[in-house]
Amino acid sequence: MKNITGLKGESNTIIAEKLNELLANYQVYYQNLRGFHWNIKGSDFFTLHEKFEELYTVTQESIDEIAERILTLATQPMHAYSDFIATSTIKEIKNVSDSKGTVEGVLSNLKVIIELEREILDLSDQADDEGTNSLMSDYITAQEKTVWMLSSFLNK
Repeated sequence: MKNITGLKGESNTIIAEKLNELLANYQVYYQNLRGFHWNIKGSDFFTLHEKFEELYTVTQESIDEIAERILTLATQPMHAYSDFIATSTIKEIKNVSDSKGTVEGVLSNLKVIIELEREILDLSDQADDEGTNSLMSDYITAQEKTVWMLSSFLNK
């Protein structure tokens, strides 16, 4: 059975479940970025304070896009923070305010997110779900560039 977008119901359910998992991870990642933005200290303050704001702004837009994609697949996005915490594999990062620790935290969070996006990309490709496929591809492309830049910042 196909929905109004022409996508098959079974595929929608599987993809939407993974998108909800991604949504949960994005929410915790977003809050980690806010904490880094608020609490960064040291000689890299101005550079990283601005960078974290840029990252959390993009992440906030992505959160909305992911939730809307879940709705497009005729499923409900999770919306309770307790569900996000229970579902996310990304954990809250507390009391980190140094340059190295915050950047390593972002890189660690992005590793989880990119791996999940690649999994969703494979699922959406198999289901001929071009909307989800395109969204994941765009996210991966941008995040890989961020990983490169932040790794360069750490001289890795």
